[in-house]
Amino acid sequence: HPNSAKAAEASECADEQGKFWEYHDKLFDNQPSGYSLEKFKTWAKELAMDTNKFNDCLDSEKYTQKVQADYQEGQNNGVQGTPATFVNGQLVSGAVPLASFQQIINGLLNQ
Repeated sequence: HPNSAKAAEASECADEQGKFWEYHDKLFDNQPSGYSLEKFKTWAKELAMDTNKFNDCLDSEKYTQKVQADYQEGQNNGVQGTPATFVNGQLVSGAVPLASFQQIINGLLNQ
């Protein structure tokens, strides 16, 4: 999504107020409606955050470099989309069923 990097920055700003997971859920619940800077700020308000602090954090681009570095690290390790999970260094790409994870983990345990 064109605003996915800004969404990641917003989640970092939410984390400063101990609201990372609540904000994470808000992002995913509202993903179909689209992301925008205004929506990111509205959702912070809905989650009873200190909106001045949140807005200052987001507007200052405090976490832009961190988000870009995380993105680049993912690219360097073969991540091409979300979700992406690593199990003992092995990339599991996409939304896979639990049975697939169990098979991977059991295979690693039996080595």
